[in-house]
Amino acid sequence: MPDWGAHLRTMRAEVPLVLNITNFVAMNVMANVLLAAGASPAMAHAEEEIAEITALSGVLTINFGTADAGWVRGMLAAVETARDRGVPWVLDPVAVGVSRLRQDLAARLIAMGPAAIRGNASEILTLSGQGATGKGADSADPVAGAEDAARELARNTGAVVAVTGPVDFVTDGARGWRVANGHALMPRVTALGCSLTGLVGALLAGAEDRARATVAALAFFGLAGERAGAIAAGPGSFQVALLDALAAITPAELTAGARVSEA
Repeated sequence: MPDWGAHLRTMRAEVPLVLNITNFVAMNVMANVLLAAGASPAMAHAEEEIAEITALSGVLTINFGTADAGWVRGMLAAVETARDRGVPWVLDPVAVGVSRLRQDLAARLIAMGPAAIRGNASEILTLSGQGATGKGADSADPVAGAEDAARELARNTGAVVAVTGPVDFVTDGARGWRVANGHALMPRVTALGCSLTGLVGALLAGAEDRARATVAALAFFGLAGERAGAIAAGPGSFQVALLDALAAITPAELTAGARVSEA
């Protein structure tokens, strides 16, 4: 059995500073998820300071859910600094298909070499230049229908690509895994997908194998969702229980509970 919990153990020992340029909806939820998991979150986007903060960070995540021109300049400055300093960064192309601004920005950022890309099936299909039927930030495409696109995107960019949904798919272009952990209440709480991007960043920050670290992050989040769903009365109590579960799960429990198969 692969020791998926080793990635969680390393993250908690190192407590990486995870710098997130994320949307207004996600900031609070994402910060709480990262704190509960054992990382150190930072939320910033001002172009006047972003390079300095990036230089201090262990990993950077980019989410353009509420981007405007100033935020875009901040994102580009952050990624430039991350490249110069060897800081890995993760792209979350939220609702990339809804506007030309997002599509052009995604193409520009991908050309700058993300370590990982995490999105739903519709977002990954859009990035790959294939037809997608997403509705805003929600996917209307099945994960299985985006697996080939994810493999191609990973091969073309050198990034680990994670397609998230009821059963997640992760690939580095050569290897692939499916992650079956999760709960039906997770899509009913806003910003959990955005928060998962931060968790992916936290676990791959110091990882030698970023693809396996990404798999571990998805399994960890999904396992916490399962535990929260078992005691929650609805979406509100689920969110609180999820934070408690993220804090309580041990590396050994993650290894035992991860429902991961090679694909």
